[in-house]
Amino acid sequence: MADAIIEVVGPEDLPVIAQLYNQIFRPARDLDSFKRRFRGRYNILQLVARVKDRPVGFFIGFELKPMVFFAWFYGVIPDCRRQGIASQLMEAVHSWARQNDYESLRFECHNQHRPMLHLAIALEYDIVGIRWDPDRAENLVIFEKVLN
Repeated sequence: MADAIIEVVGPEDLPVIAQLYNQIFRPARDLDSFKRRFRGRYNILQLVARVKDRPVGFFIGFELKPMVFFAWFYGVIPDCRRQGIASQLMEAVHSWARQNDYESLRFECHNQHRPMLHLAIALEYDIVGIRWDPDRAENLVIFEKVLN
């Protein structure tokens, strides 16, 4: 099990997050697409997971509505998966959200991302809905966890 250091990072570290995103997801996104998504968003949280000073994972999210925090994207680079880093990232998000008075955390996941579905269930998230993703022409599973 990796002992990742999870750091809250600021806007100046968005290029690191974009680089990690592009190592994990397709299609690639440029830096401006992240900046556009954050426009008008409140309480943006960006985390980077590092193992031996190497960035290996990330989380980005923002307030969806009062008391609900939205996990927009997070991931771990392929050669560092199955080491508990995604769980460490999510535990850090849960802790931060509680400290900032959020009652629940929500995220969406494509059905084919089985490891993410398993992680959500292991972390006691509930399935609260399904949404059609017109960009990818497939369903997203919507998960939510009430934070205690």
